[in-house]
Amino acid sequence: MRVALVTGATGQVGAYVTERLIADGWHVRALVRAPQSAKWVEKLGASLVPGDTLDAQRFRAAADGSDVVFHAAAAVTASGGWEVYRSTNVEGTRNAIAAAANAHAKLVHVSSVAVYGGSARYRDAKVDEDLALAPLPDGAHYARSKRESEALVMQAHAERRVWATAVRPDVIYGRYDRQFVPRVAGAMSRGFWPRFGTGESTLAIVHAASVADGMVRAADVDAAGGRAYNLANDFDVTVNEFVQLAARGLGREVRRIPVPIPAARAFFRATGLVMRVVKGPSMSKETLNALAFLTRDNPFTSERARRELGWSPPVRPEQGIPEAFRWWKEQRRRAS
Repeated sequence: MRVALVTGATGQVGAYVTERLIADGWHVRALVRAPQSAKWVEKLGASLVPGDTLDAQRFRAAADGSDVVFHAAAAVTASGGWEVYRSTNVEGTRNAIAAAANAHAKLVHVSSVAVYGGSARYRDAKVDEDLALAPLPDGAHYARSKRESEALVMQAHAERRVWATAVRPDVIYGRYDRQFVPRVAGAMSRGFWPRFGTGESTLAIVHAASVADGMVRAADVDAAGGRAYNLANDFDVTVNEFVQLAARGLGREVRRIPVPIPAARAFFRATGLVMRVVKGPSMSKETLNALAFLTRDNPFTSERARRELGWSPPVRPEQGIPEAFRWWKEQRRRAS
């Protein structure tokens, strides 16, 4: 039986990777900081190993005997500025490399399309893995941490310290989501959603099961070592389709309120200025990028993953989107 160590197993991608590996017959160890609150991961079939990605010694012990380390743990949104992202994402990845190397295990690292930077995301040509990485703006802490951590992974592979590969998802949705679906569902629960333009642009989203599929496949393709793969467009989903499917999962009607794009631009600019004052330039930039996310087509191509990994996204949006929103609704009901 093959053995895998999964970091971030209590997060969305880590949980889906854990489910996929167990379904494929792997023995899965989950490195968790708080075993008592991670019992649900144990119920998936994983063995819980107490530890933290920042504790190099425990990380190394947890990885011992593993065939592959799937490194999904990361800070996505964090207060405290660059140091929080650097510590968790960069130093945690440094420890993942060391732990995998010591165990003579492969390393599959979860990076992000954030490495391309905001300016490259919505351009006329498709964004693929060969695009040169432009300088990042000040305050792009998450993007910088992902770029630096991925560079560490690629350097370790080039130096033959460890066999390693990286995957770059865009906005991930599915069960266990603590980011995208909760924000959208909270807004849709009011019964309406703004429609900017025609609503026919395709969203830069990917189901977590598709990310897990690409990660597991990458571990089995020797030629994937030293390569990065966009896992960023499993299926095309327009804004209108997404709203319809999300409403189905919420079990309620969600009216789409037309908003002219010039008015939307003015609103997002004003919101960006407010966010700059309240939370700093990084959050301001994210606010301004939100309009492009809702009005421009998904700029990323995942053809390399399809061609080299045989990437085969297992969950269609007609199933995955309603399921994600039903899951969110059920979690909120249980918490109330």
